[in-house]
Parts: sequence; structure tokens; C-alpha cells
Amino acid sequence: MGEWHGPQGPFDIPDVPNYIPRRLKPWLFIFFVLIVQFSGGVYLAAASDMVGTTGLMQEDILMAGYAALVGMSINFAVMFRLKFRFSNRVGLLICGAALIAANIVCANTDSVPVLVVTCFLAGWFRMWATFVCNSTIQLWLTPVRDMAIFFCYVYLVVDGVIQLSGVFTVYTAFFSQWEYMHWTMTGLLALMMLMVLVLVKPVKGPMQIPLLGIDWIGAGLWSVFMLCFTFICVYGNFYDWWDAPEITGATVLGLLCLALNLWRATFLHHPYISFTALTNRNVRRATAIYLVFFTLLATEHVFEHSYAEAVLGFDETNMIDLNLYVLAGILVGCAFTYYTFALRRWRYKTMTTIGFVLAAFYLAYFYFMIDYGVEKEALFVPLFCRGAASVIISIVYLTSILQGGMHFFVFPQALTINGFTGAVMGATLGPAVIGELLRHTLARNASLLGAAMTDVNPLAVHIPLGQLYGTVQVQAIIVSMKEIYGWLLIVCLMSVLVLLVSYGPMRPSAFFPKWKTIRRQLRRLVRSEAVRQ
Repeated sequence: MGEWHGPQGPFDIPDVPNYIPRRLKPWLFIFFVLIVQFSGGVYLAAASDMVGTTGLMQEDILMAGYAALVGMSINFAVMFRLKFRFSNRVGLLICGAALIAANIVCANTDSVPVLVVTCFLAGWFRMWATFVCNSTIQLWLTPVRDMAIFFCYVYLVVDGVIQLSGVFTVYTAFFSQWEYMHWTMTGLLALMMLMVLVLVKPVKGPMQIPLLGIDWIGAGLWSVFMLCFTFICVYGNFYDWWDAPEITGATVLGLLCLALNLWRATFLHHPYISFTALTNRNVRRATAIYLVFFTLLATEHVFEHSYAEAVLGFDETNMIDLNLYVLAGILVGCAFTYYTFALRRWRYKTMTTIGFVLAAFYLAYFYFMIDYGVEKEALFVPLFCRGAASVIISIVYLTSILQGGMHFFVFPQALTINGFTGAVMGATLGPAVIGELLRHTLARNASLLGAAMTDVNPLAVHIPLGQLYGTVQVQAIIVSMKEIYGWLLIVCLMSVLVLLVSYGPMRPSAFFPKWKTIRRQLRRLVRSEAVRQ
């Protein structure tokens, strides 16, 4: 075990020339990773502006945005291979050029297929560049390679940038046009590439390991499966689910790709995602927790925007300011997880219970407080709790996957599964389920409220039809949201009860192996593949 997490000498980055002070070298790569994280194919916060100028539907833009998440998730399984094939300089230059191209394409196209493919590729290169930067400064963050500490930093950057990106995008569109966000990020990426050319040397490892033995067919099949799943969740309500040939076709294609992947995994020596990763106990546990937890928080995508706009009358800038409340929760959640989970080794059960309690408080607050006259500042507490709860659960269960007892080369495959279930399914499945539930609940309550207003109040017949309809709809939205918040709160409280009565003694103990160990094992893998071919 000492070889895995023994402390090293003074931290340095040989890729950066010595005329740059050693203390500033890690911050250079943090600057790079922030630029990369801010860049992407489309910016979902500008969806309403894109709908108005490009003729695209809201679902088209969401599909493109979630395709970027699929591209990021599918990259996990090969990111270590890319790390040992290309130097940091080459990797950052390739990713910077690809992300610049993606920003230019997304700012100028109104073709949905082009947008989706471009965003998928942007997600792939975004993940590659992020891993290049984060792996370079890993020993600076945690000299003992403790992944519980490292993942606190990762989610602080990733989730924090997601909130700030929305704020910057909306204010950019408010003061100018939504395309300017793409041009701004293009300029920052060009600046990053220039800094890489000047400040990062082409340092190569002891051996550049070729990209042999990678199941690229499996990667394509898994990508199609994830995109089909996303398509069903995003467009299901629009096409009326399986009554439409589009949803049926996507279902058949997705299941076919899944079946082919599972079949190929039975005989391939190194499938893209192996049964070892799929059946790992910690992976299955994390998937179950993600499905329950992010479905409970799916009201974020379905309710909050509608409530703020239709009921409270917020404009776009007031709505996006709510991201800052979530950001505060993320900051505190990362700090809390760092001091309790990473340093003090609190149990997984304890941290999970805290995450679900915060989620319960978020749901309870909206259930009891949702009304017409809620001030923006009153939303700080529930949104703060949501941000903290989300980041706590994400850090804890990503750490548990590395602690799952699997071979290290299976770990990147498990990360792909984690990325899909935590990011893609978390962003699409829950909102699809809650959105469909809201549609039926809203129709029922609108019918009941409309009948009650006309039957009980004889003066209602003198109210203009448009005004009466608007009043009924707003009231029905509030009643329906309160009803669904109540059901979700019950499920959340039951989950907390199950956690409290369960037994979970495991504490975090997830350490990263040395890079030379990983390189040596990868070299053996490539040699065995070369002999087999």
C-alpha cells in the first residue's frame, strides 16, 4: 500500500519552465481548467434566446447540451490512455482547437444533428483537457493521493463553474447577444492555446503508450445507447412518448446497442465497459442512490424556472441570480465534505444521510412556503440546501467507486457508468418523470379549479375569459407543485428512515496509485494486445 500513496518530494511540474515560480505553476493549470470548464457546445442558460433567434425548440437545445454530458462521460474509459499517449502540451492544444471549432459551429448552425454531434465531441475534448489539467496538479492537491480530497476539488470546480457559466451567459445575452458568449470563450481558448505554446514544454513520459487494445466499436455503441436514452427523456413529452415512431425507434436502437455491448462483453478480452465494472457492488449502490436522489431533486429542472417566471414574475436576470444561492451551497458543501468526509473520515452512511436530510429540507421548504408573494431572498435557504446536498452525494459516491475493490483499469470504466448515471440520467430521467407527473396533475387540478370557480362564484361569469383562464392556470400550477413536492418529500423522508436503520461502517479509504505504476500496467496491457493481434 505504501507504493500507492506514499508522499513525494517537493511538488513541481516539469512541463512548465523554471522561470515560472514553482508556487504559480499549479495555478496556471487551474486557470486552464476553468477556461475549459466554461467552454462548451451550447450554453443552456441561453436556451430561450437561442429559441427566439434560431427557430430551434427548447428540446433541441437541451438535447445538444446533454449530448455534451454524454461525450464527457464516455471519455472516462480512455482518459488514462490519452494521458500516456500525448504530452500535456499536445493534449491541451488539441482540445483547445476542438473546443474553439465547437463554439464557432454552435454559434452559427441551426441544424439539430450538427448541434448534437458538435456538442458530443465538445464534451469529449472538454473532459480530456480537464483530466490533463487535474491529473497534472493532483499531487499538489493531495501528496498522499487521497481521492476523497481530490474529488472535493473536482466538484468544487465543475459544479461551481456550471452555476457561474449560467450567470455569465444570461448577462452576456442581456447586455448584447447570446452568440457573444461563444465568441468570448473562443477568445479565452485562443489565449489558453497561446499560453500553452509559450509556457508548457512538450515533455514526454518514459514511453508513449499507443492507443492499442481500445474497443472503439464498443465506445460508439455505448455512446449511441446513452444518446438514445437522452433523446427519449428529452423529447418524450413532446412526441407523446411511445405513441410516436421517433420515441419507439430511439428505444429499439438504444436497446439494440445495449444488447450488442453486453453480448460483446462476454467474449472480448478488453471491452469498453466490462461486466466487472457493471456488476461491482459499489457501482450498483451508487447508481441506485443517484436514481433516487436526483429524481427527488428533479424539481430543479421542472418547477423552479416555471415557478419563478409564471408565478413570481421574475425576468431572466432575476432567475439566473438564483444560481448564486446554489453556488453558495456548493462551496459550503465541498468545504463540509472536505473537513468531515475527507479529513475526519466520517462514514458513507453518515454523509449520505446528511445529503438526504438537506434534500428533504429543500422539498419541505417549497412544500410549505410556495406561494404568490415569495421574495427572491427567501429562496436562498432551499437552493443553498439543494446545492450542498447535490455536491455531498456526488463526492461521496464517486469516492466509493474507487474504493470498490476492482482492478485499477476497471476504475475508468466504472467512472463512465458513474458519469452516465450521475450526470446524464440525473439531468434527464428525473425531469422526464416529474415533468410527466406535473402534466397530469396540472390538467386535473386546472379542471377542478376551473369548475369550482364558475360553480361557486357567480361573479366569475363576468370575468373576461382570458383573465379567468390565466388565474386558473396560475393557481393550478401552485397546487400541482405543492402536491408533487409533498409526495417527493414523503419519499425523501422514507429514504432517510431507511438510511438511519441500516448499518454502514465503511469509511473513505480511496488512494490513487503512482503514475509510474499505472504506466507500467498499461504497457503490459498494450504488449499483450499487440501479441494477440
